[in-house]
Amino acid sequence: MKVDGVSYRSIWRDAASDEVRIIDQRWLPHEFRVAALNTLEEFAGAIRDMWVRGAPLIGATAAYGVASEMAKNASDSHLDHVHAVLNATRPTAINLAWALDRCRTALRPLPEHERAMASRQLADAIADEDVEINRQIGLHGLSLIRDIASQKPAGEPVRLLTHCNAGWLATVDWGTATSPMYQAADAGIPLHVWVDETRPRNQGALTAWELGSHGIGHSYITDNAGGHLMQHGLVDMVITGTDRTTATGDVCNKIGTYLKALAARDNDIPFYVALPSPTIDWRVADGVGEIPIEDRPATEVSHIQGRAPDGGISPVQVTPEGSAVGNPAFDVTPARLVTGLITERGVCAASEDALTALFPDLARANSRAS
Repeated sequence: MKVDGVSYRSIWRDAASDEVRIIDQRWLPHEFRVAALNTLEEFAGAIRDMWVRGAPLIGATAAYGVASEMAKNASDSHLDHVHAVLNATRPTAINLAWALDRCRTALRPLPEHERAMASRQLADAIADEDVEINRQIGLHGLSLIRDIASQKPAGEPVRLLTHCNAGWLATVDWGTATSPMYQAADAGIPLHVWVDETRPRNQGALTAWELGSHGIGHSYITDNAGGHLMQHGLVDMVITGTDRTTATGDVCNKIGTYLKALAARDNDIPFYVALPSPTIDWRVADGVGEIPIEDRPATEVSHIQGRAPDGGISPVQVTPEGSAVGNPAFDVTPARLVTGLITERGVCAASEDALTALFPDLARANSRAS
């Protein structure tokens, strides 16, 4: 996607310096900054402290972290150390473990002198695959938006609601939930997107920044406004992303997603989840009982960051001094509340049978029994 007319991915290898670079999302939407990652500590910090956000991007960042470290020390012990350090940064998004396991499995049989180049090629491949997966999700989601548009008066926008940031900033490019929006806009379908602010990190601001850059009409709303808009017929479809989806179709996403699914069900509004296949955890059946929910720092709730009147970017405390804070970062939406899953291979029901039929190769390779 483009920023001020320049094409960017959210992570890339700089051609001149050969450094891995990222868009540092801590400063968006107010400032666009690029950061270089060179050490294991920097890669781990970027994931843990949310310089990079979103399950697919976290996985790609981890793969580049492995490649960076293999160029310094390609021993088995260091490979295991890198895997352990990076895997401990974020417990909920399955793409992290998926990418790290993929790297270690591919590298372990190789002699040490081949691992640096092999890991570099694998990191690039994981990034490229993510771009194509998300592009395909967009094309399949486009058909759903086109169906809704065909039932509306000419020129009336399709009204979508999304939660958190499942945009190109959360992936390597295109995004998951936003990819159908970009495809629809490029196809000339008028849209209006309701963008949840998504407290506590206000990641909806990133979605609004993205959509505005692409010329897509949108409104930034409080998290609690979605149900009201649905009651009044102002939402045609909900599309969210996912950080981990069980083999049975339960969806774990940013805290507040479950409430949107309940409101959508109560108002007969389709609730779709954009699902890249690496985000499926084939070994988990019960999302509520088995997926670990990350409990993040209290300051994310007690403080909010924004642009001050003097132009500076700074945090401001919004809670009374001494108040206890809870900050579960994700919740689980049961499969029964999900209308369908938009994947790179097509749209399917949120069920074990439907996922297995669409991804028989992955289901066999990663079954809970194996």
